[in-house]
Amino acid sequence: MSALAFKNITSTAVPLGIDNVDTDQIIPARYLKAVTRGDFGKNLFADWRYNSDGSINKDFILNNPIYEGQILLTGKNFGCGSSREHAAWALSDYGFKVILSSHFADIFKNNALNNGILPIQISEEIIANLLKLVSSKPETKFIVDLDKQIFSTVDKSITENFQINAFKKECMLKGYDSIDYLINLRDKVERYEGRKVG
Repeated sequence: MSALAFKNITSTAVPLGIDNVDTDQIIPARYLKAVTRGDFGKNLFADWRYNSDGSINKDFILNNPIYEGQILLTGKNFGCGSSREHAAWALSDYGFKVILSSHFADIFKNNALNNGILPIQISEEIIANLLKLVSSKPETKFIVDLDKQIFSTVDKSITENFQINAFKKECMLKGYDSIDYLINLRDKVERYEGRKVG
């Protein structure tokens, strides 16, 4: 198992109750000059986190010290817009491991999974309830169990099952990217090829 394998998470959450957050809002285009994954977190939601003069926007949720954690609660249609993988890089570099929404843009969802971020899709009603809960009780902790595909509050007062592609789940649990997965199957491929030749 890779050191990058997804482990169960127990964490507080950050409530970003905004619908239709696109990838340019997640990481503005002017920050896309780099081609490696590091150092994008400081510019996550840059146009919301900082004022035009570069000062901190104290009204934005990420600048409120009472909200923190590895889980981001969002509105519907998160990650829409262009297909930039940098959006997933920025979220990961900032420290988010899990994102909850009632709907994800397909390309963003795959980019997230490929970069070790678990996108959990649940109903709008549950998302609304979670946003209210965390907004009023920021200390609320949640458990994310990828193996069992369960998201819950620590006290189990809210428990939701979620779906994930079986291949992506295995890759996340083992810390594989697609190439790692294929390399892990080398022995099986060689045995199969051996049978064909024989």
